[in-house]
Amino acid sequence: MPTATLTSKGQITVPQAVRRALGLHAGTKVDFVPIADGFKVVSLHRGEASSLKGRFAGRAAAPVSIEEMDDAIASEASARHARARKR
Repeated sequence: MPTATLTSKGQITVPQAVRRALGLHAGTKVDFVPIADGFKVVSLHRGEASSLKGRFAGRAAAPVSIEEMDDAIASEASARHARARKR
């Protein structure tokens, strides 16, 4: 199993076998998705929609309805508008 060591600056070098398996290359961004016993590393490279499968797993305790999504979007848009007017 590939391993990496954390530097004093909080950096790691991702082992070559892991980079290949995830399709990572210089400049690729990754996300750390919390799971039950740790984190899952997910590549954020642009690609097919199928690459998003599992990307948001574990981030919501329960499914969210369309109405709840619409309300959250409207609330955030209103808050951003209010902040912009203060400037």
